[in-house]
Amino acid sequence: MTHPRTSPATPGAGTAAAPLTDHAADTLTDHATGTGPRPAADPSDPAPGTTSPGTTPPGTTSPGTTTLAAATPAELRDHVTAGLDDPARGWLRGALDEAAAHPGTHGPISVWELRIAEAGRRCGPEQADAARVLILHAARADAEALSRVYYQGTGAERRAVLYALPHLVPGPEGLPLVEDALRTNDTRLLTAAVGPYAARHLDAHQWRHAVLKCLFTGVPVDAVADLDHRAEGDTELARMLTDYAAERTAAGRTVPADLHRVLTLTDPPATPSAPAADHG
Repeated sequence: MTHPRTSPATPGAGTAAAPLTDHAADTLTDHATGTGPRPAADPSDPAPGTTSPGTTPPGTTSPGTTTLAAATPAELRDHVTAGLDDPARGWLRGALDEAAAHPGTHGPISVWELRIAEAGRRCGPEQADAARVLILHAARADAEALSRVYYQGTGAERRAVLYALPHLVPGPEGLPLVEDALRTNDTRLLTAAVGPYAARHLDAHQWRHAVLKCLFTGVPVDAVADLDHRAEGDTELARMLTDYAAERTAAGRTVPADLHRVLTLTDPPATPSAPAADHG
C-alpha cells in the first residue's frame, strides 16, 4: 500500500491512552502478503492459532446466537456495551460518533482507522473484535478502505475486516481479502474468513478448498457459513473428503469427526456414520 499503517502502543486494557504516534516506527514486514510495513501485533492479541488461557477464540462465540459476521450493528453494540466498563463504553461511543462524522479516507490515515488500532487496549481482547467491526460500520468503509485496513493491519484488525465484509461490501470486491486469509494457517483468521461473505461469493472450487482448509487446521466446520446448503449434493466435495480421509488413514492418522459430518451432508442417505471417538 502507499501509506504504511501505524498504531498506538498497546499496554493492558486498563491503562491510560498512549500518544497515537508512539510506535510509528515499530513495524514489521508482512511476508505473507508482500504488502510492506504493517503494525506490530497488539500484545493483548494471542499469537496466531492460539488463544489466551481461559478465553474463547474471537469469532467462535457471538452476541446471542449470531456470529460477529451475521450480527446487525445494533446487536453488536448491545453485546459489546454490556461487556464494557464505563470508561470503555465512553471511548467506544466517542469512536463511533467520530467515525460516523468523518467517514471515508482523510489524508494518509483516517481517524477511525486509528481508533480500530486502539480498540484492543481500550475495550479488552474479549470485546475488541466486535468494537472494531462497529467502527468499520460507523465509518461506512467501502471495499477500498477495508482492503487498506486489512493489508496494513494486525491479525486482529484483519479479522474485523473479514467480519464486516457481509454488511459493507455487497459485491465480490472483497474476495481478495478472503482468499488471502484462506492462505494462512491462523485459525482465528480462517474462522473469520469462512463466514457469510465467503458463502455468498466463493465459487465452488474455492469454497471446497476452504472447507478442506478448516479440516486440515482444526477450525470447527460450525464456522463455515451456509455449510448445509452448499455441501448438499456436492459430489466433488465428497470425493475430496474421501481422498483426504484415505490419506490420513494410510498415514496412520485419525480422521477428524467434522470430516464425516460434512461428508454426510454431501449425500445423507449414502454416507456411513462417523466412528464415535474419532478426533484429530
